[in-house]
Amino acid sequence: MILRMIYRAAWQKGQEEAGLLALKESEQAKQLVKQGRLMTAAAFTWRNNLFLYYECIGQPVEPGEVAGAALPYLADWPGQTELRKWIQMVDVFHFNEPAGYEHWLRKQPVERRGGRVAHLKPEMMSSYIYYHYQLQEERAFGGDKYEIIAMHENLLFGYQEFPKVVEDPVVPGRLSTKGTPENWTDSRMDLHFQPWDDDGYLYFKPVDQVFAYYIGEM
Repeated sequence: MILRMIYRAAWQKGQEEAGLLALKESEQAKQLVKQGRLMTAAAFTWRNNLFLYYECIGQPVEPGEVAGAALPYLADWPGQTELRKWIQMVDVFHFNEPAGYEHWLRKQPVERRGGRVAHLKPEMMSSYIYYHYQLQEERAFGGDKYEIIAMHENLLFGYQEFPKVVEDPVVPGRLSTKGTPENWTDSRMDLHFQPWDDDGYLYFKPVDQVFAYYIGEM
């Protein structure tokens, strides 16, 4: 069993540089991959945000085990009885999902692992999820095997690997309907996103990688 986990954290004011240094010097994530507890582990940073993407083998792994070195530099998140450092982001779209250990192993070298972010218009969040869940579970068309998009509030974080791997999912879809527009542009995703400042990006923009490890590269 492979569990895909995505977490978001925020740096304390003025602590990003020190936190990133501590994270880069730490070998927590690397050791978990070497031990066979994680298949892939990657971290990305953008503005005051820190994102974790990792794949648990068999049993869940807490984010503090993966990036505990960053903990003293992270801000607290309110909203629950106990304050939290890490917010688990919600998986809102993937073309493929793990059917088991062998299925999820990379069959060719990964040249690059990337993270990217986008903001949805708050009033369009439910529409975005609706269209993407249909596409995902109707298996309307194929795409990158390892791509995944997660959400917290109206912020989207996406993980990708290059070169892209496109193959039919092994796990059956959960819908028998045919509601996905035949022409995907009819879903008008262009109306769902908040425009960025004039920097050339329309939807998603890339973010900086902190580290990335994979079990086949150890």
